[in-house]
Amino acid sequence: MSHEQALLEVTALTKRYGEQTVVDGLSLTLPAGRCLTLLGPNGAGKTTTLRCLLGFTAFDSGEIRLAGLPVPERAREARASVGVVPQADNLDPDFTCTENLLVYARYFGLSRREARARVPELLSFAGLAHKADTLVPDLSGGMKRRLTLARALIHRPRLLVLDEPTTGLDPQARHLIWERLRQLLREGIAILLTTHFMEEAERLADDIVIMDRGRKIAEGTPHELIAREIEPNVVELYAGRDEAAFAALVTRLRPLFSRMERSGETVFGYCHDPAPVLAALEGNPQRYLLRPANLEDVFLKLTGREQREE
Repeated sequence: MSHEQALLEVTALTKRYGEQTVVDGLSLTLPAGRCLTLLGPNGAGKTTTLRCLLGFTAFDSGEIRLAGLPVPERAREARASVGVVPQADNLDPDFTCTENLLVYARYFGLSRREARARVPELLSFAGLAHKADTLVPDLSGGMKRRLTLARALIHRPRLLVLDEPTTGLDPQARHLIWERLRQLLREGIAILLTTHFMEEAERLADDIVIMDRGRKIAEGTPHELIAREIEPNVVELYAGRDEAAFAALVTRLRPLFSRMERSGETVFGYCHDPAPVLAALEGNPQRYLLRPANLEDVFLKLTGREQREE
């Protein structure tokens, strides 16, 4: 396989459970050295898509080629080129960091000698060299996620699949994992990522697919999506104690915005030119924030602000 050839090709993937279509005609392409990020609310079909791609869930129609091989016909062989970081850590709590890596290496047919040579390199990559002999329960949450990432790399995969890899981590731990993932991209590894962190998507993704109810509803680079789907400026207005005064202000400002939305105590006003809005707010005690539009604004515009259940 050449460097340019896609490591993942999905064409018109469809998966149904009874009358419910959870993945609906989805097509994706991911070449080496790029990060493709799937975004979508709960129930959008992201995790089902990943399970289909890896050959863990049968699908109803469409085609999947993983590492150049057809899925599900040769899924097991294709997975030999893929590293997986699942949503929940499934490390063995009875083993040390080193032992977790050595045991996992056996699943991919690495010799004991090759595995032992690989472990120090991976522990160093994960910032865990000083924890080589530490049992999993004695690791922090961030350390466990980094060990899970190191484990996924034990067999030198060409494609890394990460399902919400930084959920529950503090900002420092997230940034360290992002740094490691960018290093892997520079080395030519392809990354397929699902995440609920828009900042994570903006930092890592070369290409983004936004899904809702199983369908692809938008696609592009982070910059392209923001430029194409949303007004460039956002004014956030924060309600104070005087709800009547706030409502009157929102009514007065409404004609100055292309679009307004309210979520809780915050009104979001979207506009191309914020100058008239700022002039109207001058001298007003109302708390507000002017900022450029971001990927989260795009996501919420396309999928809505209501909370979704799984």
